[in-house]
Formats: sequence, structure tokens, C-alpha cells
Amino acid sequence: MTSSAIPSGPGAPGLDIPPVTVTPGDSGTTTVTVRNDGDIVEAYSLEVVGECAPWSTVEPARVSLYPGTSETVTIRLDPPRSPEIRAGEKPLGVRVLPTEHPDAVRVLETTVHIGEFRELQAELAPRRRRGWLRGRYRLAVRNQGNTPVGVGVTAGQQGEELTFAFKPASPKLEPGESTEIGVRVRTGKPAWLGAPVVWPFTVDVAEAREESETPDDEGVVPARLDAEFVQIPVFPRWLLVLLAALLALLLAWFALVRPAVRSAAEEAATQAVQPRPTPPAGQGDGTTPGTGTGGAGDQPGGGQEPGAQAGPDGGGTTGGGGGGTGGGQQSSATIDLQTATGETKTGTYQVPKGTVFGVTDLVVANFQGDEGLLTISFGDRKVTTIALETFRNQDYHWVTPIKIPENETVTVEVTCEKPGTPANGRRAAGCHEVLNVSGLLSLTTR
Repeated sequence: MTSSAIPSGPGAPGLDIPPVTVTPGDSGTTTVTVRNDGDIVEAYSLEVVGECAPWSTVEPARVSLYPGTSETVTIRLDPPRSPEIRAGEKPLGVRVLPTEHPDAVRVLETTVHIGEFRELQAELAPRRRRGWLRGRYRLAVRNQGNTPVGVGVTAGQQGEELTFAFKPASPKLEPGESTEIGVRVRTGKPAWLGAPVVWPFTVDVAEAREESETPDDEGVVPARLDAEFVQIPVFPRWLLVLLAALLALLLAWFALVRPAVRSAAEEAATQAVQPRPTPPAGQGDGTTPGTGTGGAGDQPGGGQEPGAQAGPDGGGTTGGGGGGTGGGQQSSATIDLQTATGETKTGTYQVPKGTVFGVTDLVVANFQGDEGLLTISFGDRKVTTIALETFRNQDYHWVTPIKIPENETVTVEVTCEKPGTPANGRRAAGCHEVLNVSGLLSLTTR
């Protein structure tokens, strides 16, 4: 606190107010003594003028003095703790206005030294980030002090699994200025499997001190912010469950469907291994006149070999080859079978009377991609059972023909579960399969 005497009256000499020091957020006072050197009673009004006026008061602001008397007036300074009250020197003026002699008004001046204070506000967003290897955060920093400061940022964790980078690394802020610092967190290695790993860490914001400053200098109180980085695995649990389900379906197909198809084919091949009968007497030259017509078949000696014949339910077509050798002539038959959804239907080809059909080739066409079950039988022998959805074209071949005697049938049975989509792109109304069977058609001897 300082004081000075102010002689009042015409011709009185002026005195300056001594300088005063105050820190924003604190209070400072000084005093001025007002003396009436005149010969009448005088009233004086005192008022602070200048930059310090908004946060300065005079107590009392008005005094009345008899001639030859004096009174001490207090000037109180209360600067707010704000970046707007910058550190340094500011002028302070006190105007003294006599009521009876207004022409004798005086303004006393002094200097107010505003002390420094440092304060940083920091906010980290987000506090929790997820990623495979790295995470990015935003650090907002504001200088709430009244002097420029350099900002220093450091980060740490309990272990050494994380590395940190800051951009910009050490910004400098004026009073009231804000900036945003990018914080990048990175792990040393990825987590391939398992549950997410949580890495907690801290970010400290403090003043970046100059080399000339001593450890005793009053600085910014560091601000510590807590955050987390959640490292997610490269292969999450739901993906592992999906892969396991797909693998189980694949193993089930190899374990159940494929062996059934293979065993049926092996059974048919085993049945096909039969000794070939010796041609009867009188036919040793191995020639047969004429060409087969594919009808119901002529009697031996009629000059023609019997042809193939389609069954009544199969809608098949038949055809005969040219004149053959003593083993018979080439012949083939086609069974065209159409089945409604949810139904089971059978198509047949019957070996003509007086002939033996030696089957060497079998071709099944599922050109629509239907779903269901198909069974092929030669008489009472089941050749194969196969799921429709496992093939579009399937063929079987035998070196030794499978003999089917007269009046026996080649039978194809189809159970239609779901029609497929043919080449036109529109789903079919029902299942449609075609079976072609070919081999040697020979006359029997009686």
C-alpha cells in the first residue's frame, strides 16, 4: 500500500501516486491524502480513469473538508484472473474534482505493474479409441494465462507396448489463444485372435520451459488426462465361428455325400464284371445282315436285328446302329423324365423280347441344376443313387457290358425337391432329367 498527500487549493503543487504491483485474481491498494488549503469548505470527487478503471474503486469517492483539514482516500485494485489482463505495466489515473473550484481539477497518474500468471486448459477427445494397430486423438489446449507460454505434451503407460507422436510437438500460445494437437498412439504388433486388448495411458500437458528458466520459476500446473486404446483382433470371434461352420459343412459333404456316390458307382462296376456268353452254333461267323430300325425287334432269321425301345412312362427315343459283328449291334435309348416339385416319378426302357441288351455307357443330364435324388436300376439291380445338386452331367462307362435280359427294364427314378434355373435365366416349373443308355443289342438263342 502506498500513499501521497494532495494539497488542494489555488496554486497548490501536484504530487504523483507511487507505482503499485498486483497480480490478476488478487487485490492491491494504495492511498492518497486530500488536504484543503483554501479558506472555504470544499467537497472533492475522486474517480479512477484509464485502462484500470473497470476494476478499480475509490473509497470514499467523495470527501468534504474544512479549511486546513485533510482525509486519506483508498484506491483499491481488483484485476480479474483473465487472459485479457495481460502481464506488464498499465497507466492508472485518479481525477480529483473540487466542487467549488471546478477549474482546479487535477489528474494524478501512476503505473500499475500487472504480475504474470500461467494457466493451461486441456481436453482430449475421444477418451477411448478402437483400432487394429493405431488410434488418433485430438488434444485441445487453451492458454488461460496472461503471458505467452510454450506447450509441452508427454504421454506414458505402465508398460512399453505403446508409442506416441504429437503434431505439432511444442506450440506456443499467446494469452487467450487455443490450438489443437494431434496425438497418435501405435502398438508394436497386431493381435491376431482372441478378445480386444485395452491399453490405458495418460497425456500430460505442461509448460515447455526455456533453458534460461530456473527450476524455481513458477510455471503451469501440469494437467493429466486419462485415455484408452482398445486394440481389436485381426480375426474377430464371429469370423472364426463362420469359418468353423463352413469347415464343418465341407467335412460333412466329404464324409457323407461323396462316399455314397462313390460306393454306388463301385457296386455298379462290380455287377458289370460278368463272363461273356459264347455265341451259339450257327452264328460263329459273327455277321448279322441288315440294319436295326429301333422297333420292337424281329424274330431271328428275319434279316434285321432288334432296335431299342423306350418305356411307356419315360417318353424315350430309340435308335439302332449299322450292321454289327457277332456280338450284336450298337443301340441306344433315351429316357426323358419330367417331375413336378415334391413328387417322385419313374421312367423306363424295356429290353425287347428275344434280345439281350449289353450296356456299356450311361449318361445322365441335369441341365437345369435341379435339386433332389436320382436312382438308376438295371432290372432289380440298383446301379447308383446320386443327389441332383451334385452334378449337371454325369456319365458311367463299362469295358465289360452289363447284360440286361429280355423284358427287363432300365429304370430311372427322380424325386424332385427344388427345380433349378436353365440357361434362359427363369426358374423352371419342375425338374427335368434326361438319361441316355447305350450298348450292344444281341439276339437270344432258343
